[in-house]
Amino acid sequence: MATAPSAPVWPVWGQRGDVPEVLLHPDSSSMSTEKLKHHKIIFVVGGPGSGKGTQCEKIVHKYGYTHLSTGDLLRAEVSSGSERGKKLQAIMEKGELVPLDTVLDMLRDAMLAKADTSKGFLIDGYPREVKQGEEFEKKIAPPTLLLYVDAGKETMVKRLLKRGETSGRVDDNEETIKKRLETYYKATEPVIAFYKGRGIVRQLNAEGTVDEVFQQVCSYLDKL
Repeated sequence: MATAPSAPVWPVWGQRGDVPEVLLHPDSSSMSTEKLKHHKIIFVVGGPGSGKGTQCEKIVHKYGYTHLSTGDLLRAEVSSGSERGKKLQAIMEKGELVPLDTVLDMLRDAMLAKADTSKGFLIDGYPREVKQGEEFEKKIAPPTLLLYVDAGKETMVKRLLKRGETSGRVDDNEETIKKRLETYYKATEPVIAFYKGRGIVRQLNAEGTVDEVFQQVCSYLDKL
């Protein structure tokens, strides 16, 4: 898909979309907004090691929501060998960033594929900046809530170091973790402030056990 040169770009992590041909229709944006506007859409934001992935799994199990991660979608699209996947792979191999419009197309496609059966959508790790949230609303639909999974910096460092003992991930070392957290805080603070102004942020104290945090989640989702 052609993207205007001024379009915002998205880092290389990805997302998946099984794309019906109808989505290539020029009116697909308005069609998707109409179909998705009655669904609950929850942005889930939290730092590495905050436990947001675990909470998303529990929400899916209890509430029947669909969990969509932009990173997973991009990787799956590349792995699928689709035409779009080949274009994405070429972009990444050049060290370039995937255009935001392309990421939103994949999110929209994945949501539409589940629109008739899903109770709602968890958009994991999105948005990473205010502009991305605004573009999501223009192209897809407004979010119902933003769940902010808030763990302290020391807690996240400890959890990631613990994970690093068995994960084998090269980025699970203290120096890299601290850099990742600095990047996360810098990017997230404006996003949280923006949506607090809209009155849709629900902040979770993620210092407790998984079940304690999930009790907080349920107290918010049960009211929707």
